[in-house]
Amino acid sequence: MFSFCTDPATLPDWQWFACYLTSGTHLAFYWSFGVVLLLIALAAPSALLFGFGGALAARSHVAPVRVLGKTYIAMVRGVPDIIFFLFVPIAIDQGLEYLMHHIRCPDWTQPVRRGAEFAVCAQAKVPLSNAPAWVHDIYSFGLALVAFALVFGAFAANTLYGAMRTVPRAQLETAEAYGMSRRQVVRRILLPQMWIYALPGLSNLWMILIKATPLLFLLGIRDIVYWARELGGSKTSIYAYPHGDWRLWYFLAVLVFYLLLTWVSERVFERLMRRLSRGQATAAGERLRRAAA
Repeated sequence: MFSFCTDPATLPDWQWFACYLTSGTHLAFYWSFGVVLLLIALAAPSALLFGFGGALAARSHVAPVRVLGKTYIAMVRGVPDIIFFLFVPIAIDQGLEYLMHHIRCPDWTQPVRRGAEFAVCAQAKVPLSNAPAWVHDIYSFGLALVAFALVFGAFAANTLYGAMRTVPRAQLETAEAYGMSRRQVVRRILLPQMWIYALPGLSNLWMILIKATPLLFLLGIRDIVYWARELGGSKTSIYAYPHGDWRLWYFLAVLVFYLLLTWVSERVFERLMRRLSRGQATAAGERLRRAAA
């Protein structure tokens, strides 16, 4: 990046580090922090959307819908997360390729499944083999996002379902007695009040989501854990910037990043909790009422 970064072996220490920390691989390392933040920013609302769908389905009066919602919650919560993080991207990827195979290669005579092997025609690859690298990166990120949304959506659904059941039944019955329809009761009475009960569980789920982002490494995405391991490992003289084992310092930087992220998250959830507690018949709401009196 700097004009003096010509021959690293001849540079003094501060210039050597300036060139080393602005190399192409380090820029990719810095970009990976943004990838993690982008995943969290997209996965959280996506999981909440799945959670709402699962919670409302679990409360449905229609038996098949209710069974579907409860099965989704129980199935995902009962299986180790890493299984779903590995299974969902593979299942979606092979499902898309299988569909594209039948669309683009109708004359293909060989079976797609050959024992344990899954083989489709070249035109059915998603994305195509000759696609730019950024297309493959976005596709892998999208698969990871769906996996995170499905897994954490089940946990969110369980939290929201419990919060909905915590809202006093008498209030819902009173609203029905005043002539509100079921949808009006849910929209005007149930949903506004359930947040105060759901927020503690959702805040914990947010923290778990942050801690789960290093699983991107298992999905083939070059995240901060990947780059910390690669850049921190010992580099011999065949590299432009040889150094010893610096993994401690790289993983320390990753540690600080996650600590700062969780610290900021805690402050935000504390303020949100205080705001939602106003006027609520809860211990937190009672403390706010007494403080204001």
